[in-house]
Amino acid sequence: MIDPNIEQNLRAQLGASARISGVDEVGRGSWAGPVTACAVVLDPSNIPQGLADSKTLSAKERNTLYEPILNSADVGIAHVSAEEIDRLNILQASLLAMKFALEQLNTPADFALIDGNKAPPNLSIPSECLIKGDARCLSIAAASIVAKVTRDHIMVSLSQQFPQYGWENNAGYGTKAHQDGLKNYGVTQHHRRSFKPINNILCAPKTPDF
Repeated sequence: MIDPNIEQNLRAQLGASARISGVDEVGRGSWAGPVTACAVVLDPSNIPQGLADSKTLSAKERNTLYEPILNSADVGIAHVSAEEIDRLNILQASLLAMKFALEQLNTPADFALIDGNKAPPNLSIPSECLIKGDARCLSIAAASIVAKVTRDHIMVSLSQQFPQYGWENNAGYGTKAHQDGLKNYGVTQHHRRSFKPINNILCAPKTPDF
């Protein structure tokens, strides 16, 4: 349940003008596409109504909230590609995306509230991790919504180039449509080759042609 006092209590400690950023990422379990992170500093006097964990909202509800968040808050968005995910591993890539998202804010934050149990290393500001933060904290909920809508748009765009995998509907996750696409058309440059289902396809023995 969202606690509207989390940011207020931090400002009481840090100063009324302290900029508190919520940070979240999406796409961690996807088999294709980037991992996307968002940092959001809400305006305490202009918080969009209806903020909630993006996973509990319908696509229509997320899209309805997307523009009001962008218009009322300071928002930073960052992506780490499938190639970088394979190089770093998905955890480190997710943390890097969060760090980059904070760096994309128009004005630096004073404090970061990070969804999950691990903060990006080497942040220039203090931070606190909140497990299930997207369901507890307004600014993390806002970040989860913007990250989800942004990444969904990317996957819809990629699906126009690669329509065989159903990315416009599954956002790169391992649905049956995606599995069927992989079986029939193979692996693209947007697939995460270090992920076991993709790696298994790449390492499968080739059937000789007679």
